[in-house]
Amino acid sequence: MKILIELPSWLGDAVMATPAIENLVNYYDQSEITIVGPLISIEALKNHPKIVKSEVLNKKYKSLYKISKNLGKFDAFFSFRSSFRSRIFKLFITSDHKYQFEKNKYPNCHQVEKYNSFINDCLNTDFKAGKLSINPNLKSSTNSAPVIGINPGASYGEAKRWYPEEFAKVAAELSNKYDILIFGGPNEKKIAEDIEKLLIEKGVSNYQNIAGKTSISELVNQISSLDLFLTGDSGPMHLAASFQVPTVAIFGPTRDKETSQWMNQKSIIVKKNLDCQPCMKRTCPLKHHNCMKLIKAKDVLNAIESLN
Repeated sequence: MKILIELPSWLGDAVMATPAIENLVNYYDQSEITIVGPLISIEALKNHPKIVKSEVLNKKYKSLYKISKNLGKFDAFFSFRSSFRSRIFKLFITSDHKYQFEKNKYPNCHQVEKYNSFINDCLNTDFKAGKLSINPNLKSSTNSAPVIGINPGASYGEAKRWYPEEFAKVAAELSNKYDILIFGGPNEKKIAEDIEKLLIEKGVSNYQNIAGKTSISELVNQISSLDLFLTGDSGPMHLAASFQVPTVAIFGPTRDKETSQWMNQKSIIVKKNLDCQPCMKRTCPLKHHNCMKLIKAKDVLNAIESLN
């Protein structure tokens, strides 16, 4: 069976789709999987043993037809995206069976369950959603001390971001127990640098700032070897869940019931449960950002203590 899968656009969503993808792969015996999607999602999932080919999709509509014809014919096509562009792409794909995720069809449940229900509906099955599954190209860790990862960024928008001063307070407090690794994408270097400056002011030297310096495969490898992770609601948070890394996740404007760590037994959420939560906005519509502002370093340190 030749299967084509269009992956979700966001890193976190791609990771949350992996239980559904595993059920799909296991359903079709002797399947060969081709994946298409944005580079970030492909890089995270491309090491799966059943994946034989991957193709990066760019945002230009005129390229969709050319890519679809170069891919050839498939027995089945599954798209985990509900966008108009993906609908156009589906029209161009040559396949006996085509299925597309509809995000509004599966309300009030975790994103992992939404994707898994989509696959169950396609196949007329009743598979349970298992654990998140990432196949890293692991390199051996050389860390002499336990390592805490600090991930201050969030691609969705600034409303999801906690404050560098508070991140730095937590990191400094734990610096006698952990070496510190500061994460972030290319657009998150500024907040990572702010944390770094604050750590220097506090006399902390056992840190490394790798924001904007890692490929996705390197990011996967680094997160897989962490002993503790402090993060907002983000793609790296879901990577950590796939490796069962003990994690404290800070939630503000987003729905933790839909995007919290899936099946990570060593995770805890810190949030304030305000009347305005969850607003699902990229910037605070009330201009106060209290869902994040009211969370202090001591709240996070107490959460970390409860994990031990």
